[in-house]
Formats: sequence, structure tokens, C-alpha cells
Amino acid sequence: MKKKAGVTLVDVAKLAGVSVMTASRALSGEGYSSEETKAKVQAAAKQLGYIPNALARMMKGAKTNVIGVVVNDLSSSVVNCFVTALSEEVRKVDMDLFIYNSLGDMGGGKGKRLSQMLHGLWDGLVYVLPRMTDDYLETLEKSTSPIVMINYFRHETSLPVVGGDNVNGARDAVSYLLELGHRRIAFVRGSAYTGQSDLRERGYAAALAEAGIALDPELICEGNFQEQMAMEGTRKLLALADPPTAIFAASDAMALGCFNAIREKGLRIPQDISVIGFDDIPAAAMAQPPLTTLRHPFEAMAQAAVQELMRRIKGEPGRRHRIEFPSELVMRESTGPAPAAMPAKRSRARQV
Repeated sequence: MKKKAGVTLVDVAKLAGVSVMTASRALSGEGYSSEETKAKVQAAAKQLGYIPNALARMMKGAKTNVIGVVVNDLSSSVVNCFVTALSEEVRKVDMDLFIYNSLGDMGGGKGKRLSQMLHGLWDGLVYVLPRMTDDYLETLEKSTSPIVMINYFRHETSLPVVGGDNVNGARDAVSYLLELGHRRIAFVRGSAYTGQSDLRERGYAAALAEAGIALDPELICEGNFQEQMAMEGTRKLLALADPPTAIFAASDAMALGCFNAIREKGLRIPQDISVIGFDDIPAAAMAQPPLTTLRHPFEAMAQAAVQELMRRIKGEPGRRHRIEFPSELVMRESTGPAPAAMPAKRSRARQV
């Protein structure tokens, strides 16, 4: 038996009683079509189950009505929070979302693939937490495709960036620990590759300096944004002759690694040692005890990124080069007074 051919634009035009060109304009939004014609063509397309050929539209240079979201770590809770928020915002502008995992596609011989990806597959791209080589960034900057980046801090770039305030967020976290009477405060670094950890370390150092406390290199360890590495680093911190009474980790995932090392040592959180993270991933509120952390507004940042991208897709001027959102200190039960110290006045935060 001969296989039945799929529904084509010709079939839709015939049922709607219009020309193929008119049907194409009515469905694509390119060119003028009356509301009556649009309704008639759309009804015919729905009745026939017509699905537009996105590849054909791409080859003709037409809009695809697709926004690409490029990520490099699908296992990251932070990336997932941003992708979820972006999907909601993309729906609001009547576009579709396509997720591209660029892990292992950051440069070198992958430039051709990147170039192909940038042209025609989608109307614009949002990069979420990119860890990219300098040549990869240079390729993006030379692209004519509308691009917006989220939380890129490694280098200055001509591309628009939506980001959170890492420096002041970290300063607030450490200042809060100082208010609780802590003076031996450790910092667990993340990877320097994205620049976020360096900014959070700058805020950590600034808060200590404001309190007249000298920076102690012994109290800074590597975590590389990984739970296991943070656990190993915390073991070393707890083995010091004068161990910290509080730990500020540059991410929630690392803070949870700190939890494991602290319990392994037989210590209590926060009675013996306090812990603060950064990001407020879903696991933070469910940890035992619930984790005090810094929150970046994922939804507001996603909205700003999509709005900025849509301006550029439409050829309108961008709002500004860098859009920065303040972080919020969320106090939970993983922080308390320093051992043998009375808590000072709590401020700048909300209790959850």
C-alpha cells in the first residue's frame, strides 16, 4: 500500500480557499494578512493537523519563533532553575524553547559546529552559566545572531549579560556571620573558570577587612563547585590547630559537601560550626538543617534575559549592556551564634 503523504501547505491553502503565498504569510506572520484570513488559514491548519516545516523556513531565512538556550552542565541545579524560569518566559512571548548542551563543544576543532548552530536554527540564544574558552567567546562576539548571556563574569564582553551581584551578596553573608560573633570564617572556593567564585571571594575578603580581621590563607580551600571536593577541603579546615567556627561556601552544592565533612567529624550544625551557601537551589531548603544561603532571583533574571533578547531579535536597541540583580540573604537553621559568643543584631535578611 502506498504511504500517505503528510499534510502540506498546499492542502491548507486549498481548504482555506486562499493561495499558497497567502497561507504562508498567515501562518508565519511574515507580511500582511487580514485577521479574517489568518483565522481561516489557522483553522484549516488545525483541522488538517498541519505542522510547519521549520527546516524549510530556516533555509528561506524566515523567523523560526524558537529561542535557543545553551547550557554546559545539565546536572547543575542552578542551570535547571534558570532553564525552568526561561521556559516560562519564552512561553509568554509566544516562542518555543530549544535546549542545546554545549559540554565538550567549547572550542578547538568545534568552531564549525558552533558556527552552524548560530545561523538559522533559532531567532536568538541565551547562554546559561557558560564555561567557555576565549576563542569560543570571540566567536560569539563576532556572530550576528542576537545573544544574551546569564551569569558570565570571566571576562569583559561586548555581549549583553544578565547577572547577580556576587560581591555584595558574599559581603552580606560574611557580615551576617560576623554579627553572630564568628571571627574564624573559612571560604570554600569554586572554579575560577566562570569568574563567579572570584567575585564571591572578593566580597568575603571585603567583609573581613571592614571588620578589621586579617585574611588568613589557611581558612581558604578549593572546592571547584563540587560537593566531593568541598568535603575534602572541609576536612582540612577542621584539622587545623585553630579550626573555623563558620564556613562560607561559594555554592550550595559545596555547602552540602561541607555538611558531610562536619558530621563525619562528629560536630553539630550550627551549634559547633555554622555554614552558609550561595544560590538557594531547591536542595538548600530541604537539607538537614536547612541551609542559610544567598538567593539570586532566577525568575526576574530569566525575564530580563528574554526581554533583552526579544529587543535584539526585533532589531530594537538593547536596554543596557549589563543588567545586575541584587542577591538576598535567606537565613535558615545552618547558622547560629559562634561557640561561646552571644548573637549580635540580625539584619538585611528574611527568616524562612
